[in-house]
Amino acid sequence: MKRLECEFEAEVLAAVLQCRWPDRIGTELHAHVSVCEICSDVVAIAGAIEGAREDTRAQAAIPDAGRVWWLAQMRAHREAVEAAGRPITAAQAIAFTCAIGLLGACFGATSSWFQSALHSVTSGSLLPSAFGVIATHGAVLLAMTALVFLVPAVLWLTVLRD
Repeated sequence: MKRLECEFEAEVLAAVLQCRWPDRIGTELHAHVSVCEICSDVVAIAGAIEGAREDTRAQAAIPDAGRVWWLAQMRAHREAVEAAGRPITAAQAIAFTCAIGLLGACFGATSSWFQSALHSVTSGSLLPSAFGVIATHGAVLLAMTALVFLVPAVLWLTVLRD
């Protein structure tokens, strides 16, 4: 049966990762690696990984401190602008909602057909009068209904996105 682990495996791995392999280790460990299949695999794989890490470290381009500072300042400024803009966006949403409400109130107060439909609703003759209003002013009612549901949804999504 083939062995799955070796008692010297950790020591061999430490020697490779600490750059002590093969010059600065004891002769008994070197002799063990030459006969142990597990430890020789550890040396080969860990050596390849360590060599790749050294190559990557040599090729790494580290930006200068001034550029890092400037990018950090730009990010902080951008975050401050976003934080300052949130209350302004909320105020705009509230103002827009109030303007739509005021527009609806003015429309309801000045529109004669709307007032007659409202009067028929409150007087009890709702069904014949409602069909007449829908038949003659269906597009306007559809637009008003869309505004009532669409504007708050759009405002909510806008505030949610920010």
